[in-house]
Amino acid sequence: MTEATIALVTGANKGLGRETARRLAGLGWEVFLAARDAERGAGAVAELAEEGVHTRFIALDVTSDESVAAAADAVKSQFGRLDVLVNNAGIGGPRTDPADTRPDDLREVFETNVFGQVRVTHAFLPLLRASDHPRIVMVSSGIGSIAVITDPKVRDIVPVALGYPTTKAALNMLTTMYAAALPDIRINAVDPGYTATDINGRSGFQTITEGTDAIVRMATIAPDGPTGGFFDRNGTISW
Repeated sequence: MTEATIALVTGANKGLGRETARRLAGLGWEVFLAARDAERGAGAVAELAEEGVHTRFIALDVTSDESVAAAADAVKSQFGRLDVLVNNAGIGGPRTDPADTRPDDLREVFETNVFGQVRVTHAFLPLLRASDHPRIVMVSSGIGSIAVITDPKVRDIVPVALGYPTTKAALNMLTTMYAAALPDIRINAVDPGYTATDINGRSGFQTITEGTDAIVRMATIAPDGPTGGFFDRNGTISW
């Protein structure tokens, strides 16, 4: 069995996920670059290989029980454990006015950003429990923080919508509950910050590397590191 750290990053064919996979693989880790689209995922692995970075593509659609189970079985057959799970996959969701938003408008974003994280975490828990130092990183957002979203300096510049902010707030609570229930696993949420990604039309002022700083930091924490916290690249932030 390899002594290298085994990590899996969901939604990793582009953006924050791809950069996280690149940085973790650069540490000498065995990294599964997970994506629901096989062509794009394999393409990302090939691009990283051209840069001298080795990752492993694995098909994983967070909205599918069968896909997630198959991915967990594949990791188990190859390594028998998982040391780090980065729940990064997410979508932006509708930006319709809250007064005009119906339940069906929110189903896809909740299925991906909330239920998908529960689905993946549940499936990989047996492999994480087989690790000597298991860690889970939930890629959340400052937009999911009620303290941030109600700050007068922020509230007038953030689009008012029910989908994305609410799913990230839910993900923050999931992090808190998982951390309380699973004290042997370091489980933390991170806010990448306003980073140039597809979700914001690449309008963010941070580089993609800066956006992954908090993710990488929480993925590499020591066994006595924090758990049940919410962090950005500068430190602890308010829920």
